Amino acid sequence: MAALPGPERERFESIFSVVRTRGSLLPPPEMTPWIERSFGSVEAVQNQTVIKVLNRWTLEGSLFNDLRARRPVESRLGDVAVDAGRGTDPFCKPLAGTPADTFGRVRGAHSLTASNVAKYDGLHSVVIFEEHDPHGWDEPQVMDAFQTAMRWLEEARRAETKAVYPYVMWNCLPRAGASIMHAHMQATLGEDVAYARIESWRRAMVMYREAHDRDYFEDLYDAHRLLGLGFESAGVRLVAHLTPLKEKEVLLTAPKADSDLFSAVYRVLRLYLDALGVRAFNLAVYMPPLTPVAESWDGFPVVVRLVDRGDPSSGTSDIGTMELFAQPVVSFDPWRLAEALTSQL
Repeated sequence: MAALPGPERERFESIFSVVRTRGSLLPPPEMTPWIERSFGSVEAVQNQTVIKVLNRWTLEGSLFNDLRARRPVESRLGDVAVDAGRGTDPFCKPLAGTPADTFGRVRGAHSLTASNVAKYDGLHSVVIFEEHDPHGWDEPQVMDAFQTAMRWLEEARRAETKAVYPYVMWNCLPRAGASIMHAHMQATLGEDVAYARIESWRRAMVMYREAHDRDYFEDLYDAHRLLGLGFESAGVRLVAHLTPLKEKEVLLTAPKADSDLFSAVYRVLRLYLDALGVRAFNLAVYMPPLTPVAESWDGFPVVVRLVDRGDPSSGTSDIGTMELFAQPVVSFDPWRLAEALTSQL
C-alpha cells in the first residue's frame, strides 16, 4: 500500500484503513517444548505481527495473523463421511421426501427445488442436486443448480409480488451449516428491504458515491487490483478479499447472473477443493431487487462471496465471540489466495 503512487494510494485509502500492530509475550521455560512443537520456535510467538484492515464504508474488517493457522487443535471429530445418508436422506428421493412450494417445483436438468420445511423467510427454497456427494458435482450440474435457483426466484416473485429481494446461498457440509450432507443450494426472496448485510453494501455504495463522486464497486476492485489481489476473467472480476469474513474469501462481481459468472464460480470452487484443500464452504449471491424499488440500486452488480469454513473434522469452531460481536480473525494470506486464483483462472 505504501508503495502505491499518490492518486492510487488515495483511492485505496478512501475505502480501506490498514493498521499494523505487534503482540508480545513472555512464555515460561516450561512451555518451550510445546511452543516449539506447535509453532516452530519460541521467537515466533514472542513477537507477532497483526494486520488490521477495515472497510470504511461497509464497516467489515479482518484481523490477519498467520500464526493462528498453526494453533494446535486438541480435539477431533474424525473423518466426515460425505456419503452419509446416500440413498436414504430426504434429498435422495425429493418428490417423496420434501414438500413443494404452493406454486410448484422448478426442475432443471440436474436439480429440483423443494420448499424448505424450517424457513429463513416466507419464500425459502432448497435447490437439490441429483448428485448426493457434496463434492461430487461437475460444471454442468453447478451451472444447472444456479439456473434453477434463478428460475425459482422468478416463480416466487410471480407468486408473491411484494417479495423482490433475492438471495442465493450454498452451505457445504455441517461445518458450514448444512443439516443434510446431500449437495444442495438454497434461495430466498424477501419483502420490504434487502437482507441486512446486503443492504449495508448498498448503502455503502450510495454513501461512497455521494462522498467521492466515484463508483464504489469500481474503486473496491481497483483497490485490490493495484495490490495484485484482483483480476478479470471472461467479464467477471475476482478479488482475494482484503476484509474477509473467514478464511480464503473470494469476491466475484459481474453485471448480471449469467453463465459467465456461474462458470467462474465453479472454477473457484474446484480450486477450493482440488488445490487449496477446502472441504466445507459457504457461498452467497448478492443481487439487486427483481423489480424497481424506492431506494437506489444503480450500479450494484451481482456479487458472489465464498469462504472456507475450515477442517470439518476439527472439534474447534471457526467462529467465536470475535467473529460474532467484533471482527473476524483470519490466518490465510490474501496474496497466497490471489496467486492460486490467477494460476487457475
